[in-house]
Amino acid sequence: MNNFTFYSPTLFTFGDGEEKNTGALVRRFSGSRVLLVTGGGSVRRNGAYDAVTASLEAAGIPFTELSDVQANPRSGKVYEGIDLVRRTGADFLLALGGGSVIDTAKAIGFGALYKGDFWDFFTGAAKIEKTLPVGVVLTISAAGSEGSDSCVITQERGNLKWGCPKTDVIRPKFAVLNPRFTCSLPAYQTASGAVDMMAHIMERYFTNTPDVGLTDRLCEALLKTVLDAAPKAIADPNDYAARADLMWAGMLAHNNSCGVGREQDWASHQIEHELSAFYDCAHGAGLAVILPAWMEYVLPHDPVRLAQFAVRVFGCEMNFADPEATARQGIEKLCLFFHSLGMPITFDELGAKAKDIPDMVAHRAEKPGGFPFGGFVKIQPADMEAILRLAAGEAQ
Repeated sequence: MNNFTFYSPTLFTFGDGEEKNTGALVRRFSGSRVLLVTGGGSVRRNGAYDAVTASLEAAGIPFTELSDVQANPRSGKVYEGIDLVRRTGADFLLALGGGSVIDTAKAIGFGALYKGDFWDFFTGAAKIEKTLPVGVVLTISAAGSEGSDSCVITQERGNLKWGCPKTDVIRPKFAVLNPRFTCSLPAYQTASGAVDMMAHIMERYFTNTPDVGLTDRLCEALLKTVLDAAPKAIADPNDYAARADLMWAGMLAHNNSCGVGREQDWASHQIEHELSAFYDCAHGAGLAVILPAWMEYVLPHDPVRLAQFAVRVFGCEMNFADPEATARQGIEKLCLFFHSLGMPITFDELGAKAKDIPDMVAHRAEKPGGFPFGGFVKIQPADMEAILRLAAGEAQ
């Protein structure tokens, strides 16, 4: 293992009914006036909104609401939230929803304490050193932002979907996780969330760091849990046990407990950010298209590691004479699993267009330090184009 420092200070309270403690948790972390950040109408339909606002009222905590945060969250809502914080004097941000809502709250938190444009933190013009505290009541198992040190926002000027530099400063103070709130999700959203958490694990799993057996096994256990729980949750949306497994797996997939001490990749996420910037697709759906293409492209770099993934996660039989063959069986089984959840695996299924590939590569190049990226294999513009063409069904 490489040397590492790991700090994950978020308090988690997990289980049915735990949302009733939200007000007390805000008080515990010194909140006295809340900006409640929410998405669409689902939190009202599943009872989460009523339960959380009742808890805030019972604790005597006034709140202002910022609603209608979209998937692939936009900068406009962040600016709106920063303005609300400054006008109302809110000293605590409470995200009620999934990753897009949480990331919006995180960006508001550090943006509100900064005199300039919050986007400076994404371009590298400023460094995140302080933030308003953020709490979470999670309603979607997917992004893992409830325990992570990261945040992704789309800047509407230029349609730039970028992540801010990772920092423990923005980890939430607490996260309330009630799997019951995810039972009302559409199957497509449940499936997208499952792919997202698998991608977070795989971005850490495919590494050049030797002798990382412990974190390999942690990654594999999480992946196998998602393989087991996601189909059950889709077949029976009220399967609490499956929903609980997915909710905790999503957090563990991205709080970096299974990524410490090892070089990580993140190329698939960087490429997918261009897909969702261009087509506003669900992040998990875009990842289902990119991950197999990326795996096929980088396979020659380390066929044994990809074969290990195939054997340990999907139960393929190891062909020691031809590990590439075993690796390709694993990629095929991954694609079959994504399809079984109703996820796309090609450009056509996603609604993407091969003619846009050069523009996506050029758009990526606009990001400061945009190329190369990736830890397992360094991705240059020609590599990104080749991966996207594989995803589009064009042979190398």
